[in-house]
Amino acid sequence: MTQRLKVLVTGAAGLVGAEVTARLVAAGHEVTAVVHRNSALVRNDGTPLDMSSVTCLPGDVTKARLGLSEAGYGELAAGRIDRIVHCAAITDFGRPEEVYQSVNVDGTAHIVELARDAGADLVHVGTAYVCGERDGLVRETELDQGQRFANGYEASKLRAETLVHKARADGVRAAVVRPSIVVGDEHTGVVRDYKNIYIVLKLTTEGKVRSIPGLYEARLDLVPVGYVADVITQVTERFDEAAGRTFHAVGSPLSLRDFSDVMAEYPSFRVPRFVPPTSFDAQRLEPQERRYYERVVSLYESYFRRRMTFDDSNTEALGVRRAPGDGQDFLRRLINHCLESGYLGTPLAGVTDVLNRLDITGPDTTGPAANDSNGAGR
Repeated sequence: MTQRLKVLVTGAAGLVGAEVTARLVAAGHEVTAVVHRNSALVRNDGTPLDMSSVTCLPGDVTKARLGLSEAGYGELAAGRIDRIVHCAAITDFGRPEEVYQSVNVDGTAHIVELARDAGADLVHVGTAYVCGERDGLVRETELDQGQRFANGYEASKLRAETLVHKARADGVRAAVVRPSIVVGDEHTGVVRDYKNIYIVLKLTTEGKVRSIPGLYEARLDLVPVGYVADVITQVTERFDEAAGRTFHAVGSPLSLRDFSDVMAEYPSFRVPRFVPPTSFDAQRLEPQERRYYERVVSLYESYFRRRMTFDDSNTEALGVRRAPGDGQDFLRRLINHCLESGYLGTPLAGVTDVLNRLDITGPDTTGPAANDSNGAGR
């Protein structure tokens, strides 16, 4: 029987954080959930967690000592926790640099300090795309290889993971889990939050962006949220085996050609034309399409030309179940849920607010759904 642990989870209201919290509670662990604005923990399928099994702790990772009083922090650091699972992060793109620094980097520094003060083990949730725009095999043992980054999110996660590595060298017991592109349920396609790749899917299938720079041999690594939560939970429970190591939580990669072929199976979809990056010129796009491209799609288009493969030897050696290997079928399940839920095919409430935030104006108001980016979730 697994030892009963006292676990602190940051970002517990986020997509991954809520699933990790649910698994830890189900396994009988005592969970304290750090929440920023949202104290209601909802699982990926929309099911609320039984809060009688979770202690909610209002806190802010961007502040020293999580913004707690001296007495509150002292109580937390005095043996209340055995292990910290740090999920809190800003994961959407296009945010100001100071936001990434405050939440992803400074937030990690504050959690490292708590782990040191409490003598707690740390499971840090990073990203597989800390590899930046490298091609080829990306190993779990690699971190800073002088890689170039496509956005501030990736760069901030390198700085955050570097802090964890330095703390580990100073005696903090830590392990790192790096998910790839987190999407919906592997069996049903259900997803709670339509973010990141879903935004691009909406804009392209509705024909708002018809041309994107990309390589058909590029690889998109989509990983189900449940599998990511399983890996994090396993690392947390089997920490003595995991300490000092990094674990890729990755899925079955799809080539951009595979992705495009699946999109073409849906008669209602407009399938974007992927243009070699050396030939693409955004200035040739129609004005409205160019605005969508520049304000939204350009934040993600580097993922359509990357040709890397993620090594997950450590994850496999830990005995975590394999991620689903049916890449195209999995993508179909994701798309089918988007159609059934109304995310694709019909405008959603709140879309105009998102376009205004991205400074996209005009009569067309059927852009991407809103992101929930409060610094408390992943």
